Amino acid sequence: MTPGNTTTGTAALGASRRRRTKIVATLGPATDDPDVLERLIRAGTDVVRINFSHGSAQEWARRVRATRETAARVGRYVGVIGDLQGPKIRVESFRAGTVMLTAGRAFVLDTEMDPAAGDERSVGVAYRRLPDEVGAGDVLLLDDGQIVLEVDEVRDSRVHCRVARGGRLSNRKGLNKQGGGLSARALTAKDHADIETAAALELDFIAVSFARNAADINEARKLLRAAGGEAYVIAKIERAEAVENIRSIIDASDVIMVARGDLSVEVGYASMTSLQKGLIREARARDKVSITATQMLESMIGSASPTRAEVSDVANAVMDGTDAVMLSAETAIGQYPVEAVATMANVCAGAEKHETAGGGPSHHDDDPFRYVDEAIAMAAMYTANHLNVKAIVALTESGSTALWMSRVRSDIPIYAFTRHEFTRRRVTLYRGVYPVSFDLEHMDPAHVHRAVFAALLRDGAARPGDLVLLTRGETEGVAGGTNTMQIVTVPEV
Repeated sequence: MTPGNTTTGTAALGASRRRRTKIVATLGPATDDPDVLERLIRAGTDVVRINFSHGSAQEWARRVRATRETAARVGRYVGVIGDLQGPKIRVESFRAGTVMLTAGRAFVLDTEMDPAAGDERSVGVAYRRLPDEVGAGDVLLLDDGQIVLEVDEVRDSRVHCRVARGGRLSNRKGLNKQGGGLSARALTAKDHADIETAAALELDFIAVSFARNAADINEARKLLRAAGGEAYVIAKIERAEAVENIRSIIDASDVIMVARGDLSVEVGYASMTSLQKGLIREARARDKVSITATQMLESMIGSASPTRAEVSDVANAVMDGTDAVMLSAETAIGQYPVEAVATMANVCAGAEKHETAGGGPSHHDDDPFRYVDEAIAMAAMYTANHLNVKAIVALTESGSTALWMSRVRSDIPIYAFTRHEFTRRRVTLYRGVYPVSFDLEHMDPAHVHRAVFAALLRDGAARPGDLVLLTRGETEGVAGGTNTMQIVTVPEV
């Protein structure tokens, strides 16, 4: 549409407004079929995740290209996350591929052992500093806490343990210390190389695994910018140390991911529910985005329907205020990837019906606003929640106004009208925000209003006579320049 030399494309205006919580789906062998990928996106995928722990740069490039081509064909904008592998601490391998550890038996972790010579008595460990960072009385957890070891003593390279809870252990399973304390650097040499790949692929988000502090996030951002990448940085919260440093980590990052697998192993399962709620609340209070991840619909790897517990888990994350929920193995290697996304979409939409729609920006009550566009965003949301407004339109360069708006609970859809492809893909992760292509050449209000009304009417986002709230900047092309709020009535066609 080109009224007054203003062009719009309205991907996501219609269908997506029914669901505010975004869905992240991990790509893998199960989604490589072009038909499956298209159905995955049509089912409700807003952002895809490329797991850099598996595959090659060529495979990642192929999946990114396929995602963007498919999204364009079906009229959607889909963001892409590159998830760095990080320094996950693992045992090495067993001669037989697997062993059975029996409760009460001795078992040794040895950093100098042949990596392929593990047996039921001992196994190598890839993390060389382990003997320096554990001592008698510490509890070590293998395979996401399935196996529990108690440390008896440390001698040279060997950590002598007693099996407190046994089970079957296979090659390359993860190792955690209960309560945290293993201090491997967040960014490995592989991560450095993968950051350069992410920049070359123009990914929208980069996730830093096992972040310990703000310095890890700042280092990743510095490496990314040096490589020419503009992606937003996600801090994966999966270490006890990260929880201790959470406010500085949130401030340093653009997004946090509550990665509940390793995190629950370190802090304990009993603490995980309240911790998840607190992390989401803290992110919203600091104007940042949150993703809730790990085993959300785990049973759907091999089943066409979820368990009641999984449905409750997803619904609670939605009602906690998370921006997005994430599927991992469910879509990457599962037998029912499309069904998993469709189920997630239905659960999210159902949970959103039970939220409190209103609510003001309570975290700003005692603090002055930092920016003019922040003040406009908060004023817009207060007005929208106290007036019968059908839609909010933010004419935006960077997407920051839409982000601030999305921090306030509301059931009113926020449309980010922007000319920048990168901004459109970024806001796919923001709760309740939907991207619209809008290339503004004339700032005359009549032209702007005509283009906005046409887009909203065509896609059913508003009807004649409805009130629409519009924010914009008086100076074209300036990021952070939003300084105007208008309430306008959609005219008869």
